[in-house]
Amino acid sequence: MYDTRMIPPLILASTSRYRRELLDRLGLPYQAVPPACDEESLKRVFPLRGDDAPQRLAEHLAAAKADSIARTRPDAVVIGSDQLAEMDGEILGKPGSPEGAAAMLRRLSGRSHRLITAVCLATPVGRIAWTDIAILTMRQLDDAAIHRVVAADHPVDCAGAYKLEKRGISLFSVIAAADHSAITGLPLLRLTSELAALGFTVP
Repeated sequence: MYDTRMIPPLILASTSRYRRELLDRLGLPYQAVPPACDEESLKRVFPLRGDDAPQRLAEHLAAAKADSIARTRPDAVVIGSDQLAEMDGEILGKPGSPEGAAAMLRRLSGRSHRLITAVCLATPVGRIAWTDIAILTMRQLDDAAIHRVVAADHPVDCAGAYKLEKRGISLFSVIAAADHSAITGLPLLRLTSELAALGFTVP
């Protein structure tokens, strides 16, 4: 544990408003900084072999984001996180457009998929890393329902093409998750415990 009189700066290696909103809930001062790494290039060269490849990729990206800031801020605790949706061994990325979101939701309709959320804390005394995996089962959706939720939520920047914090919650029949905050981008239960162990005052 750190000396509580010398708590290090806290940095979120992300500009995602979803992760900022989640971290805000802990009431800690922090700085949000864009990670200094090319996520798309890292994805292109990552070896996607084996059933655990999606999880390993999420963990690799979370660590890369944290390390990219920690290299120039070794005094800080840096939070890196990455999230991937996966079904049948295939990674479902961010759809990028309303049409892409609708197509992705058609694929997910009536089926279960995994939502993988990896976190890496780069600290002055080493790394702490973990992964949360949720299983989500989507209701059978018709095109009208899909178009309504895409128009309402515009989930083009979300893995899996849904926003559970908005109308996307209505798409699902079952969500099996140890930490529901992980589903929206940052697993606060474990994060709170780790930050408290590092000397941060939470709550």
